[in-house]
Amino acid sequence: MKVLVTGFQPFGKDTMNPSFEAVKLLPDEIMGAQIIKREIPVVFRKGGAVVAEAVREVKPDIVILVGQAGGRTAMNPERVAINCEDCAPSFPDNEGNAPQGEKIAADGPDAYFATVPVKAMVQKMLDNGVPAAVSNTAGTYVCNDLMYHLLHLLHNEFPNVRGGFIHVPYATIQNYPKFASMTLEEMARGLRLSIEACIENENDIAAAGGATH
Repeated sequence: MKVLVTGFQPFGKDTMNPSFEAVKLLPDEIMGAQIIKREIPVVFRKGGAVVAEAVREVKPDIVILVGQAGGRTAMNPERVAINCEDCAPSFPDNEGNAPQGEKIAADGPDAYFATVPVKAMVQKMLDNGVPAAVSNTAGTYVCNDLMYHLLHLLHNEFPNVRGGFIHVPYATIQNYPKFASMTLEEMARGLRLSIEACIENENDIAAAGGATH
């Protein structure tokens, strides 16, 4: 079995991105599965193209995308990606793109649900002391764009490959004292547990994972 795990390059004013720094800390093998790691540009559409190239090259069984969501308080497996690119002109991607409510795929559905067991991933992390919760919005920035691109690709070309996205909070070493944070080591442990849950659960578990807002 092969698991492709990606993290993002730094963006905005940050000089590091905890998503890829945590991915780099993962072992090269988890429960007998080979772990392949890739860094992805924080650029609308280009990131999706890089992931598509990696999927076609690696031919993984599972794909886990990882991104930073500063302000989050836990590890958040994302339930859904929407067919929308939308960001403020004051916060463009790393190549200056700032789409305003554009579709990601003209021929794609309004949304795709993750095909990894998000509730099992959360439960596995919680059972091992890692703060975690299912998230029902990946935003409309590059993280959502990448997740949608991946799931669109898998739906059309690789229907037997499972895919999903995990948001991580700020890393403690980024020094944002007004926001929740986690150490890179704890993030990496959460990612490892999530990968284990994907390997152990082809289908998701029955558990509460909703939200009122």
